[in-house]
Amino acid sequence: MTTEVRVPALGESVTEATIATWFKKPGDAVAVDEMICELETDKVTVEVPSPVAGQLAEIIAAEGQTVEVGALLATISDAAADAPAQPDRGNAAEPAQPAPAAAPPSERENLTAVTVPALGESVTEATVANWFKKVGDDVKQDEMLCELETDKVSLEVPAPAGGVLREISAAEGATVAPGDRIAMISGSADGMVEPALRPQESTKPDPAEAAASRRDTEDSPAARKAMAEAGISRDSVTGSGRDGRIMKEDLARSSPAAPEPAPPAADSAPPAAPARAPSPAEDAAREERVQMTRLRQTIARRLKEAQNTAAMLTTYNEVDMSAVMDLREQYKTLFERKHGVRLGFMSFFTRACCHALKEVPEVNAEIDGTEVIYKNFVHMGIATGTPSGLVVPVIRDADSLSFAEIEKAIAEKSLRARDGKLSMGELQGGTFTISNGGVYGSLMSSPILNPPQSGILGMHKIEQRPVVVGGEIVIRPMMYLALSYDHRIVDGKGAVTFLVRVKEALEDPRRLLMDL
Repeated sequence: MTTEVRVPALGESVTEATIATWFKKPGDAVAVDEMICELETDKVTVEVPSPVAGQLAEIIAAEGQTVEVGALLATISDAAADAPAQPDRGNAAEPAQPAPAAAPPSERENLTAVTVPALGESVTEATVANWFKKVGDDVKQDEMLCELETDKVSLEVPAPAGGVLREISAAEGATVAPGDRIAMISGSADGMVEPALRPQESTKPDPAEAAASRRDTEDSPAARKAMAEAGISRDSVTGSGRDGRIMKEDLARSSPAAPEPAPPAADSAPPAAPARAPSPAEDAAREERVQMTRLRQTIARRLKEAQNTAAMLTTYNEVDMSAVMDLREQYKTLFERKHGVRLGFMSFFTRACCHALKEVPEVNAEIDGTEVIYKNFVHMGIATGTPSGLVVPVIRDADSLSFAEIEKAIAEKSLRARDGKLSMGELQGGTFTISNGGVYGSLMSSPILNPPQSGILGMHKIEQRPVVVGGEIVIRPMMYLALSYDHRIVDGKGAVTFLVRVKEALEDPRRLLMDL
């Protein structure tokens, strides 16, 4: 008897899903309501249980395949009904030997696959960034094995069981999808390592040979060229680069005389001819190619899409920061003592933008086909620089938060952004963005929109400049402001009005308290 497993109802307006992971393979025994696979939609992740107990006979839809509601996923056979049929195959001597047909129990029960976890909504692949363990290493349950990098966040993959890392299926730099097997761990159910399954010491490659093989592929081109010209062995040089990568400057430290073979010959030779320009091949030998991270690739793609899609325009203004700086200086100690967080400029700009967005709502809207979606809330994106690139964590309902709540949210999300610990949800749903290039010394710039948003405010460096106040020239701390906006939805009048309202609120912060 065979039972069909089909795609269940996925929710209102959801008609299809993608097979993310199969938890079972053909031939495996399954129990009633045991989860056999996982489906991903554009909104949720759904696990599919087994409707009956038996044996998974066939998988119809493979991982990565898109299926519609009601589509056939797999078939399950009744193990009890199928069992009597087994002795009828072959001659009479075969029923006495059923055990050899199966794999040795010790191997089947003690091998655990390490798979790529779900990466978040709309994220379908990742790159293996680092392996913290190598084949043959002991691992404990939940110990971090490797780090995956997506186009938005980085995440670590823990060991599902204790044992010995027997196999690495995806090397560093490999692209993997959710559910892909990336490693295998051998060990008993309680996490104790099986001595018989541990890799034999005699089968391990010689350390010197492994190092030579690794360096042959990882050394910088300039270092390889210099070692070849000087006749230096790789084993005599200690690399300072990543994973022991030999850089050109390492040659001077490891072999002081090796990197400078030419000067002695030049001293005894006739006067040298004028230096010739290096050839393209020689220039190439001094170059180094580094693969772009997935985050950097996504940043490049999204910024170019913004330029190609939106009718982007930028308007500028300047603001006298005297009032904000005086207010901050007056209350910063009391503010930090009461709220446990420093009073910065970002809370003033966030509140000023929320105030201006209420008057000019189209700056807080987005285009969806032929419709305009006006947001009656402000999810403020704060652009944050990290070692991996620019990310934009979102502070939700920023228009309803106090100065202290905004400062706490910015501090917490900025720290987690630098550590690569932000979740997917914290990077999605923003309605407007603030980017502070002034922290890097930028005097003026034109920020690029963060689609599908229609506006982004650029802050810049505060400089003491002469300005005219009341008919007199005075020195004031001034900052240039830039608003980039989508001209398809925001007219010039609305953009200028928005920036003027931000300027007025910052030059007289009392307006924020009185909602003026």
